[in-house]
Amino acid sequence: MKIYIQAAEQISIQQPLSDKWFEEPFLSDSVYVRAVEPNYKEYLEPNAARRMGKILKRAIVTSRTALKNSGIGQPDAIISGTGLGCIENTEIFLDAMVRNGEEFLQPTHFMQSTHNTISSLIGIDLKCHGYNSTYVHKGVSFESALLDAYLQFSEGKIKTALVGGYDEMTPNYFLLLSRLGYWRPQTENGTLKRGEEAFAGETSVSFVLQSEKNEKSKACIGGVELLYQPTSGQLQQSLHKLLQQNDCTLQDIDAVLLGVSGNQANDAVYEQNAAILFPNRPFIGSKTIFGESYTASGLGLYAAVTCLQKQAVPEHMLITSGAETIHPRKILLYNHSEGKNHSLILLESLR
Repeated sequence: MKIYIQAAEQISIQQPLSDKWFEEPFLSDSVYVRAVEPNYKEYLEPNAARRMGKILKRAIVTSRTALKNSGIGQPDAIISGTGLGCIENTEIFLDAMVRNGEEFLQPTHFMQSTHNTISSLIGIDLKCHGYNSTYVHKGVSFESALLDAYLQFSEGKIKTALVGGYDEMTPNYFLLLSRLGYWRPQTENGTLKRGEEAFAGETSVSFVLQSEKNEKSKACIGGVELLYQPTSGQLQQSLHKLLQQNDCTLQDIDAVLLGVSGNQANDAVYEQNAAILFPNRPFIGSKTIFGESYTASGLGLYAAVTCLQKQAVPEHMLITSGAETIHPRKILLYNHSEGKNHSLILLESLR
């Protein structure tokens, strides 16, 4: 079963709703970077925008833009993945409870504090009454949403889907992760050494998927594998199954996109498995460009789709040598979350 990506849009630390990062990326030298906001006046009515938190505005704008570019007015399904949900509204509501003694609370912040608010609001905005679901599985949230869509397509229940990954990083949550040692210390002058440190980013990425190929199709998804605490042998077996289903071998894979971030515990899993699973394959990454978040893998998928469209891999995505001059036709994405949940996604160019 092949699923076709009709459109993909992002709002992140890079220029929003644009692929200028491919040639002119913003390279952060700070551990904490918030997303660059588009001019919402061009997309949302002022009265509606004032009632939305940042993550909701980002989700609505990326979803609307992706659907517009795909030529699909209303999807059969809306499926989202988020690790933190609307955490900023949650913090505002809880802070008001403490400060005001549980009095004079604003209901808007409470209503927009739940995780499924994002998918629900997108559905209301699009007047879509179809399948609507949200996955909140920490670092594997986006892959869970994508797998759900893939299964829905495979069973013939839907023909189009809007799949997204959305997360924001508030100062309070960033501080909490810092105290837990998630972000390693910066250098003496307060900056990062490029490629050596993990930094926090924010994610809003929307994909429009379709069961049939047409002139707007950007790439196709050949399969999605999600495994919980697999052994090395089980990972190899799933990889072999994925490649076999798509009538290709490991040598046909032009690049492997890994979720390396610079965090020692996170990257150790890739160092342990990548050489065994993908020998002699060039490795690329996206977190040095977009940062780390629970749904950063969604931006990884977006980056891989862009590489397939442009038939090139930019220098700032290279992890190992060997991909500088390739014109990729197949890219394999390998991610893990806390060393427990592992995912494999196969992408193929349509050119």
